[in-house]
Amino acid sequence: MHTTDGIVPAGELRDRMARFRARMDADHPEWELAVFFGRINLYYFTGTMQDGVLLIPRDGETVFRVRRSYERACDESLFPEIRPMGSFRDAAGDLEHPVRSVHLETEVVPLALLERFRKYFPFDHARSLDLQAAKVRAVKSAYELACMEQAGEIHRRVLEERVPALLQEGMSEMAFISALYSVMIEEGHQGVVRFGSFGTEIGIGQIGFGESSLYPTCFDGPGGNRGMCPAIPLLGSRERRLKKGDLVFVDAGCGVAGYHTDKTMTYMFGAPLPDDAIEAHRRCVEIQHRIARELRPGAVPSAIYDAVMADLEPEFLENFMGFGTRRVKFLGHGIGLQIDEIPVIARGFDEPLQEHMVLALEPKKGIAGVGMVGIENTFVVTPAGGRCITGDHPGLMPVY
Repeated sequence: MHTTDGIVPAGELRDRMARFRARMDADHPEWELAVFFGRINLYYFTGTMQDGVLLIPRDGETVFRVRRSYERACDESLFPEIRPMGSFRDAAGDLEHPVRSVHLETEVVPLALLERFRKYFPFDHARSLDLQAAKVRAVKSAYELACMEQAGEIHRRVLEERVPALLQEGMSEMAFISALYSVMIEEGHQGVVRFGSFGTEIGIGQIGFGESSLYPTCFDGPGGNRGMCPAIPLLGSRERRLKKGDLVFVDAGCGVAGYHTDKTMTYMFGAPLPDDAIEAHRRCVEIQHRIARELRPGAVPSAIYDAVMADLEPEFLENFMGFGTRRVKFLGHGIGLQIDEIPVIARGFDEPLQEHMVLALEPKKGIAGVGMVGIENTFVVTPAGGRCITGDHPGLMPVY
């Protein structure tokens, strides 16, 4: 299936809207109006990321009002009803009758924007549709899977085949990251990595030499990263240089046509790691394989998490999924237009998996004096278990 021309098929858009409306009818039978402002959901439902507002009345015509650029939206979107908008006043007449409540992206919309919208669309109650949109996006279509499979193949080629040639003794983390980014772009990566979590910024991913991969960060993941400075706690250090015996930790996202895969590879540069680090890594790979076998329709993410965690010895659990007190409470996460989607392999996620959901599994363990070992790959939920789309190398690749 051709995906790289960037035009989302009209049938794809119709199916997404129908599934969203059905989800709203099931979860909020009395809903009146759903409104999208966020660029990711606008792209998902309209096929373009232009600045505007998508109005979805429960009983009435769905309209995408575009502030900028209307011309571009018409050029690249097959959405059936796109209209220009100078301000929300222009869109106010699109509704056939006033509404008392509006469902919108409460995780995305700032209060100032909400008040500007309310000026021309008066309503009494603002309610969330974040979960409903996320659940619709969680089940991928054939079109979306094709994009993700292309991203996964780029991921595999870069991290399993091309990275070893980039690693040179004495190079800085920043020099390595610059070279890695260049290679990823050359291979077809879209150039940006997107997260939904508020305020999350990322370059390529979390990348570090040795204990840099254990350094505390605000990022909600098991790995660490020193970054460039307090103002830019991303990318890598210009001072930390690669030396023999270092663990190289690469946790990077890759994207095609907006859709991501997530993969972590580790490398032993110049010499093997200590035996305990190698054994901990092996256990993490086993855990990934175990979880992947459970990724079948009907399996419950929270039950998978509890079963896996219950089988791990107290000594292994120390520094598992983090380091020190900085441990995360999940083993994997959904992925798609953003790296951090639902479902999550964690407690509280009790709805059964569905076929064609996609999850990144990332069991990892911090080793004092060494860094973060472990693995991550992206899997599609199938009746036979998780199908990996990012390669099958077990990691700790020797680069001597």
